[in-house]
Amino acid sequence: MIELKPDYAHAYNALGYTLADRTSRVDEAYELIGKALKLAPEDPFILDSLGWVYYRKGQLEDALKSLTSAYQARPDPEIAAHLGEVLWKLGRKDEASKLWKSALTDHPAMRRCSP
Repeated sequence: MIELKPDYAHAYNALGYTLADRTSRVDEAYELIGKALKLAPEDPFILDSLGWVYYRKGQLEDALKSLTSAYQARPDPEIAAHLGEVLWKLGRKDEASKLWKSALTDHPAMRRCSP
């Protein structure tokens, strides 16, 4: 897709997120998501991916900033899951729990996705 549509931000984002979430190729993921962000700087799903890359790199404050922006722009349950993970890791467990509970209340279909 990237070869066919080099200006399609979501192709870079999808590949970058996959690398960040499922491999140790976090630096490569960061570069791809950076390209996506240049093409669509306000996209909440790309901001979510950027936050997840920061989380995987151990840059929790940067992750928090990006994920908070993403969640404020679009209170999506996947973004809430990532933001909650960062809050938990930062020791803000009450905030994380409240966020997760709220996401489950607002999106009850998520319960079926839980292990």
